[in-house]
Amino acid sequence: MCCECSDQSATNREQLVADLKKVIDDAEEILRETAGIAGEKMAVLRERITGHLNDAKGRLDILEDQLVDKTRAVAQAADDFVNESPWQAVGIAAGIGTLLGILIARR
Repeated sequence: MCCECSDQSATNREQLVADLKKVIDDAEEILRETAGIAGEKMAVLRERITGHLNDAKGRLDILEDQLVDKTRAVAQAADDFVNESPWQAVGIAAGIGTLLGILIARR
């Protein structure tokens, strides 16, 4: 997998985690706000939603941990590459800098 694809995938995962956290927070707020509403159907619905939220929180924690682990692995791999081949890393960085400079200068 290329670095660009890996970066995009990580960004998408981070956005997914953030979006899911917002949904969970909103659902918890709805549950708090409707706590005073009586009725058997409402109690069953509240219980079911609470169960789903707890499941989602657990899966979200796992996803977040995996994301952190993968990010650390990529950072470690980059660090290892730079330590093993510093001049090659400098050459790659210079090449990328040159390309970016050319692209920016064209505008």
